[in-house]
Amino acid sequence: MAFALGLNALLLLALLTLAPKMQPPPVDPRNPVTFELAPGPKAAQEKAQARKSDEASKENAPQKQADAAIRPPRPVEKPPEKPPLPLPFLVLDSSQMAAADIGRMPKKGQGQGAAQGDSAQVAGPGEGPGGVQLFAAEWYRKPRDAELSPYLPASAPGNGWGEVACRTIDHYRVENCQALGESPLGSGFARAVRQAAWQFLVLPPRVNGKVMVGSWVRIRIDYSRTVIGDGDRADGAGR
Repeated sequence: MAFALGLNALLLLALLTLAPKMQPPPVDPRNPVTFELAPGPKAAQEKAQARKSDEASKENAPQKQADAAIRPPRPVEKPPEKPPLPLPFLVLDSSQMAAADIGRMPKKGQGQGAAQGDSAQVAGPGEGPGGVQLFAAEWYRKPRDAELSPYLPASAPGNGWGEVACRTIDHYRVENCQALGESPLGSGFARAVRQAAWQFLVLPPRVNGKVMVGSWVRIRIDYSRTVIGDGDRADGAGR
């Protein structure tokens, strides 16, 4: 037993003697080398401009805030006032001044009174179409021969008249004209007046100074034939 222990001790000693010794790594005596990368000229210029822009914005910011705080509010400009337009001046002649004189206006109960200026009644109720009242027509403009002659029949006599009843409408026109009579009978003068009536310009009747548009009027046209050289011409006159 003792022999075995001694043998193991000898083997362990031999192993420790034969094992290589660990040596530290060699130290390099040279100094370490370092490198610095300098920026290019373009990058340096951009960086310098950015730095200047930041500094300028920092310097101007307080100045702008101070100007905004000190600057007074902008006054509101009022539009210029336009002078009022002058009133139109009405010029009247002597006759118009006399007609406008209030002192000369007739008073009630003075005979002519309210009926002054009224249209003349030529036929009572039942005499006009459908029993309406007729008034004597007053021309706003008398018809011309050129407006009457196209509607005369070729066989019309040299002289005569035609009479119609027409209803007044706006703009001095008439409508719904109907024949009332003619001379000589069968001459066609009444039909000629009725057909030409669309061109007539007649004042509407007046009653108590009020214009009665829609009332009926009697229109009579007198015809006469005028000899000119070898021919003749039929002329008409309204009343």
